[in-house]
Amino acid sequence: MLQKSPSKTLLILTLTLICATANALEGIPKTVTAAEQTLTLNGAGERTKFFMTVYNTELYLKQKSQDAKDIIKANQPMVIRMKVVSSFATVEKVKNAFLEGFNNATNNNTSSIQTKIDLFLKQGFSSPIIVGDIFEFIYTPKFGIQTIKNNEQLTITKGLEFKQALFGIWLSENPAQESLKEELLGQY
Repeated sequence: MLQKSPSKTLLILTLTLICATANALEGIPKTVTAAEQTLTLNGAGERTKFFMTVYNTELYLKQKSQDAKDIIKANQPMVIRMKVVSSFATVEKVKNAFLEGFNNATNNNTSSIQTKIDLFLKQGFSSPIIVGDIFEFIYTPKFGIQTIKNNEQLTITKGLEFKQALFGIWLSENPAQESLKEELLGQY
């Protein structure tokens, strides 16, 4: 029986991860438009839970950046897109994940935006979530965060502080998933 050497096993694992990242990027738009400005794909990746991909995510910015803090602080148009790829993403699980993410992104200091968070979750996640659903969180200084599901606007949440907390879910010091943060920052 042939046995693989540790270095060959590592090479196969590395190639598998590179192919998985390439597949995650396949078929996604390289640009989107927000506030009549073209935004460029900064990075894309997969949110996994229990070794299963739950959703694919993309980050679009005016100019590419690998500085998470600057992206979070920026008061300029940007977009996060999420495509649900697993039935694991139910409404209740997604709401709970967002609540946890807001708490993590703000170091458990959501009091100043809690009313906005509650309304965002109530209006943005009231109908069933199915595989293939696409959520877009579009930030513009004029409107705030527009939550769009499958091309239908669900909510508008005003305020830079809310935007910072929302984008912080993926990009803060305590992100939903560190490897996804790196992918969104183009560090794959």
